Parts: sequence; structure tokens; C-alpha cells
Amino acid sequence: MKLVFAGTPEAAVPSLRALAAGPHSIVAVVTRTDAPLGRKRVLTPSPVAAAAAELGLPVLKTNRLDADATAAIDALHADLGVIVAYGGLVREPLLSVPRLGWVNLHFSLLPRWRGAAPVQHAVINGDDITGAVVFQLVPELDAGPVFGTTTRPIGADDTAGSLLSALADDGAELLGTVVDDLAAGTAHPLEQVGSVTLAPKLAIDDARVDWAAPATAVLSRVRGVTPEPGAFTTVGDGRLKLLEVAPAADAPAQPAGAIRLHENRLLVGTGTLPVELRVVQPAGKKPMPALDWWRGTAAAADRAGELVAS
Repeated sequence: MKLVFAGTPEAAVPSLRALAAGPHSIVAVVTRTDAPLGRKRVLTPSPVAAAAAELGLPVLKTNRLDADATAAIDALHADLGVIVAYGGLVREPLLSVPRLGWVNLHFSLLPRWRGAAPVQHAVINGDDITGAVVFQLVPELDAGPVFGTTTRPIGADDTAGSLLSALADDGAELLGTVVDDLAAGTAHPLEQVGSVTLAPKLAIDDARVDWAAPATAVLSRVRGVTPEPGAFTTVGDGRLKLLEVAPAADAPAQPAGAIRLHENRLLVGTGTLPVELRVVQPAGKKPMPALDWWRGTAAAADRAGELVAS
């Protein structure tokens, strides 16, 4: 078949590579335009654009699948559109341009976690299992019938970043199988069954830790917003990023938000048991062991006993 592939972030690259290595022809790769990155704000191609260039595939860069993008894709006479985390919606008339329409690789077990941040919401909400599905795009958000599913348990140490990386590989294999089945005419989609939950894009406020929540919820939120947008709290007037936080079930209870040194561990109280800060990043500084931050901050504030996070 002739395929149009639409994707942008690193999570879409395994799928692009898997399809490029298969029997089908990718006639265009659609991705978002170059974005300014780093302190110098250097315009940088998306990970998918970089991979497409490496593979020698034609690239269409656009932030909107508008009339111009639709006309360009229509001229390719593709059999199937494939979308993996492109970052924009496919609407009519583009939805009907490829002969077989569009399929989407989505990193959740639909209909649970429809939306832009399914992996993050699964981790934040303490799900035990997640996965990826390939489904037929329809006008309603993430609501089309499902061609195939793969599942993966969510481990106690999984972050949204590590889990998404694993699902990107799992999903690429699933996507290749579904595309082959569609080419052979043997694909049989099933309607989604179950309760719908939504996974909107996370805002920076979603990354602030609520220390009054139970320890399990605190840990899940930290893992769910790692690496983006990145968990944080405030201590005094400064923001403190929380890069690694661990359970501390054997530690004595302390008030929610209270930061105390106990047996060479830096603990923060929650609504239940304390948790341990291991790696943090103060504003304007590099990541550092939490104990190093504590020693400098406590000494500067002349407080050997306690600080409060909020």
C-alpha cells in the first residue's frame, strides 16, 4: 500500500521506522514545523522529521492539517493514512482522502484515557495496566473501532517517560501488523467497550505536588509528570523540581509538607506516610542529590531542623 505517515515526537519514531522497513511505500511524512529548542532557541526539526530525512522520505511540515495540507496529501493518492502523536486533529475532508481512511496508534486502552496525555494520566491515577491500540479515526475524539491492542503492566518505578518509550516500541510492532492486515483485507475492527475517561494535555499546575494527598498519590503524580511538565513544589519563595522521589514507608510520620532530615534521608510529610526526596533541581541550578540541596538550603536559612514545602 501507499502510506501517508503523520507524527511528531520521539514516541512516533519507532512506528515510522517499522513501517519504512516493511513492504509498504511511505509517500509522505507529515510532521509539525521546526521548533525553537534550548536556551539559544535554535530551530530544530521534530524527531519524526529527523528520522524521515535519515530514511530518505519526503516530508511535509505543517502545524495545521488545513486545506493546503489536504490538497498536498490528496495528490499522493495514498491507500492509508497512519497517525502517531502528530499533535493536531484530522478532520473532513482529509479524513476521507486516503482510500482506507486513517488509523491511529494511541497509547492507552481505549476508551480509557482518550486525549493528548493518556500515559501521564494512567500513571497519575495509579492504573495497574496500560497499553496501546490501533483504531480507525472518526470525527469524534479517539472513538473509532479498534483493530488491535497490546497491553503492558505499569511498574512501581515507571515514569510517564519510561512507560511511553516502552509503549512506543510495543505499539510500532502492533501498528505494523494492523497495516499488513489492512493490506490483506483481513483486519476486523471491534467497537470500543467500557467507560470513557479523558486525558487532556497537562498544564504546569498539574505538576505541582499536593503534600496533603496520600503518599501513593504523591508518588504517582511525580512519576506521571516526569519528564514533562516535571513535578515541583515551592520552598520559601523558590520553586524546587522533584526529579526522583521514593517511598519511605518505615519513616516516622510528620506533617504534610514538612521537610526533615531523618537517618541521612530527606523526608517530606504527606497526608499519610512520608516520602523521600532523592534528586532535586532548584531554580536556575543543575540537578543535585536532595541531601546536597538540603545542606545548602538549611545552612543558608539557619534552619537545621525543618523546612516546609507547599
